[in-house]
Amino acid sequence: MMRTDYINEAKGKVGEEVTVAGWVHEIRDIGKLIFIQLRDKTGIMQLIAKKGVVPDEVMEAAKRNKEDVIEVKGKIAENKVAPGGVELVPSKIEVLSKVEEKLPIDPTGVVESDLDTRLNFRYLDLRKPEVGAVFKVKDAIINEFRHKTREMGFQEVHPTHIVAAASEGGTEVFPVEYFEQKAFLAQSPQLYKQLAVVGGIDKVMITSPVWRAEKHHTTTHLNEVIQMDIEMGFADDNDAMDVLSEVTLAVLAKAAELKEELALLKTEINVPSEIKRYTYTEIVDKLNSEGENLEWGDDFSKEQEKKIYELLGEDLFIIHDWPTLSRAFYSMPREDKPEVCKAFDLLYKGLEISSGAQRIHIPELLEEQLKARDLDPAHFKFYVDAFRMGAPPHAGWSIGLERITMKATDMPNIRECMMFPRDRTRVHP
Repeated sequence: MMRTDYINEAKGKVGEEVTVAGWVHEIRDIGKLIFIQLRDKTGIMQLIAKKGVVPDEVMEAAKRNKEDVIEVKGKIAENKVAPGGVELVPSKIEVLSKVEEKLPIDPTGVVESDLDTRLNFRYLDLRKPEVGAVFKVKDAIINEFRHKTREMGFQEVHPTHIVAAASEGGTEVFPVEYFEQKAFLAQSPQLYKQLAVVGGIDKVMITSPVWRAEKHHTTTHLNEVIQMDIEMGFADDNDAMDVLSEVTLAVLAKAAELKEELALLKTEINVPSEIKRYTYTEIVDKLNSEGENLEWGDDFSKEQEKKIYELLGEDLFIIHDWPTLSRAFYSMPREDKPEVCKAFDLLYKGLEISSGAQRIHIPELLEEQLKARDLDPAHFKFYVDAFRMGAPPHAGWSIGLERITMKATDMPNIRECMMFPRDRTRVHP
């Protein structure tokens, strides 16, 4: 290995010899004294090379450019004015890679760049500690999702990403060349996670990319995202909402532990003790009492979602019991009021981050709902027929990983939360 320690580990080894490696974050050369701030994924450490104290070849090697990659061997010494209270006195510096062109963006963040330029050179942008902090929060969220759902008895499964029909019945799918057949990139693992439950696995969870060919260009949409899904058998919408609340609170609590990263982002995560629930009708009435002009059955605009957040004064809340025709065809209508279905959304800081429902497990009712949306049941025959083979009542939901990360980190644009985002115009890097 080219290092014995990462920088944050080495900081605790005062008086010991270590080898660290990373990028030259900043450099100050004042002749007989050279200060380097060395950066790796864990933090920044100061190196000090003083003429007469370190060998001449080390002084020469210390004359670097920003973002050169170096390996440094030396001894950790205390210095109260240095970042972290310690510095590294090098005995050897090896140059692993030199910057050969003018940097198009500044990884130190001193010189700001617009988001498009940053994304064009994302591999440089990722070096910024603040950008790295976003992805550490995202990592904490998805890992806690896996941990918490496994703890609750869910099994991870991996459905196909190549499908023969739109998972949710729309046309917003990307076609792919698949031999002699017509196929698409999956816009959701929805149908397949249901089939896994019908197959007897009973409680499944998925972390999966999905693709939607929507021609939007907003701060909250991408054409490729990561979903965190569950599906559970022998369960209804209330059971699914209970799991959604417990999992969401757990992942946000885990992300809230990243104090250093959140401080870099100048934000914090407040985790409530519970997530309250409101019916769709209650929310429509609240909005209309505040001057909105909503008809029962209308969906909420992004502006109205923000207004609901302001009216309720709660970071997290669930809206349930939606109009049946406003939701996906597989959402179970209520037995006593079929115009209302057992569907729900979870909103976080004014943005929908999760959607779910109890599913229809009765084939005749599925066909009826498909036809009500002008969809041909024949195109979903493999799916509908599965429920003719003995299917339990079941429910599930999906959380958009980039959306929950965006709100947890207070990023203004969802592109900040995807390492290499794909939108209507961007297909590289």
